[in-house]
Amino acid sequence: MSGRPKPRRAARFFRGHSEEASDSASLSILLPEHGNLDANGLTQSWKIVISTVSILTLLLIGLGNHMWLKETEFPQKSRQFYALIAEYGSRLYNYQARLRTPKEQLELLKKESQTLENNFREILFLIEQIDVLKALLRDTRDGLHNYSWNMDRDEAQEPLEATDEEMSNLVNYVLKKLREDQVQMADYALKSAGASVIEAGTSESYKNNKAKLYWHGISFLTYEMPPDIILQPDVHPGKCWAFPGSQGHALIKLARKIIPTAITMEHISEKVSPSGNISSAPKEFSVYGISKQCEGEEIFLGQFVYNKMGSTVQTFKLQHDVSESLLCVKLKILSNWGHPKYTCLYRFRVHGTPGEYP
Repeated sequence: MSGRPKPRRAARFFRGHSEEASDSASLSILLPEHGNLDANGLTQSWKIVISTVSILTLLLIGLGNHMWLKETEFPQKSRQFYALIAEYGSRLYNYQARLRTPKEQLELLKKESQTLENNFREILFLIEQIDVLKALLRDTRDGLHNYSWNMDRDEAQEPLEATDEEMSNLVNYVLKKLREDQVQMADYALKSAGASVIEAGTSESYKNNKAKLYWHGISFLTYEMPPDIILQPDVHPGKCWAFPGSQGHALIKLARKIIPTAITMEHISEKVSPSGNISSAPKEFSVYGISKQCEGEEIFLGQFVYNKMGSTVQTFKLQHDVSESLLCVKLKILSNWGHPKYTCLYRFRVHGTPGEYP
């Protein structure tokens, strides 16, 4: 009896130690599951929470910036800027395309523009002539009416019929005079007869920035009248050769050799001038003959004054006679009637006795 209790006590001792060991093992297993920390001391669940909060914060900031940009005027200004760039790009493309246009088409456009301008000037000139004829007929009718006022009705019937015929003849006579040349002398400086301007001995033309051709609002060609316009009978406002300042010269090769006897200077009147004055008209000018095929010495033929208050067509007899036939003459403009920038020449004629052919 005395020996059995000892084994029980020993068994109870070993059982107690085994339970403690099992408890300590289970504790060591549970601690790594809940206490597995990284280098910063954060668990995986906290990392997930912090990442989610950061993403939501960035989304809110982006949404706020989007609403701010939408409320400001920056997008509208940007669209206007891009539209302006596109417009100027289109203009530049049209300008470059126009520069690539063949020269023949530009010349055709220039000729068509001149034709339209000439037709317009002729219409204006005809309208002025019609107004003059209307005034003349009105005055004639008024005079005839006053003359026949005291005559009997029976006696006045026959003269009125004769008056209508006389008025018709008068109108035809006036129209014939308007169509005729007022000088009634051959012009050997006429371009259509073979005369020309030698540009090497002629002043430079006046550069007018207003006289330009435009294409889609972009100027691409400066348009100016050539010097040989003074050798043509088309005398309408603007159809003149302009040179800078009040002094210039033009070297003219005549249609044939002549012994010059007179010259004619023609300009428009103040009544038909668009500016209301003719201050650009030449005032003092001189004429020289050139011997030896336009390359010899200058022979003084005379100095004259164009009177702007006189007739539009003024003929001057040469002050010095020449014995030899000349092929070229030189016109020198010494002053104008006050225009500070340029002088305009409309038409210049040379008259004389035909000599030997060149």
